[in-house]
Amino acid sequence: MLIDLHTHSNISDGTQRPRELIRAAAAAGVDVLALTDHDQTTGWEEARNAAADLGVGFVPGMEITCHASVGGSVHMLSYLHDPHYQPLLDVLDVTRTSRESRAQRIVGLLAEDYPISWELVQEHTQPGSTVGRPHIADALVSVGVVINRDEAFSSMLSSRSRYYVSHPAVDAVDAVRLVLEAGGVPVFAHPMASVRGRVVPAEYFEELIEAGLAGLEIHHRDNSVTGKKFLTDLARKHDLIVTGSSDYHGAGKPNRLGENSTDPAMLQRILSAGTGSMASI
Repeated sequence: MLIDLHTHSNISDGTQRPRELIRAAAAAGVDVLALTDHDQTTGWEEARNAAADLGVGFVPGMEITCHASVGGSVHMLSYLHDPHYQPLLDVLDVTRTSRESRAQRIVGLLAEDYPISWELVQEHTQPGSTVGRPHIADALVSVGVVINRDEAFSSMLSSRSRYYVSHPAVDAVDAVRLVLEAGGVPVFAHPMASVRGRVVPAEYFEELIEAGLAGLEIHHRDNSVTGKKFLTDLARKHDLIVTGSSDYHGAGKPNRLGENSTDPAMLQRILSAGTGSMASI
């Protein structure tokens, strides 16, 4: 069984509508797919309906933008949480608002050196989506500054660039607690992806686990080889759920649907633990 538990639609920074994402997953032989758009769940209904039509299992999820108290950015996957849980919604509203103002500041800095404008970036954003760095990357590609999103993120959009602007986000420990309160299952996304920026130290993992972290996304193309070993040992020590995923974004990134998969037994643990919403398996 091919189970892919981390994908994005154009509700956040993917390039396909939720139903198109499900269609692509079915064509790729994926049996179960989770939609995990950044900080929002508005694609769930469309994806669920398409999955039912095509015979694909569907797991509702979300990727929460967080920061670590020790410094650095953290992404927390949430599965099967209640999408109407107000304390979590309040945090997400702040995150989405700050994401757009941050994007405007980044564009302003880039415009000093490159032929880019806020209007151009908006042309690469779907109605209802929150503008973020991936959309800025698409605008940079369109004017020939970079070849693709990956080049943009490894250069002018990286955390080491002079164009980088930080933004407020919920602490990852608090995110874990909110997901649990909402009946969800919190899983640390690509936790040893050093190519994305700073990786949190070992002691911070222990802090997350103490708060109730349920799992680790180990099988992900951006986790380093040594990082995967560390994560595997940590998961074994604390009996954590282990997931594997594509982190698919459509045409925006080279990631392929189903390139990493989650073991069915691990999916069952997620299904058994989540009480805030229902999967369609």
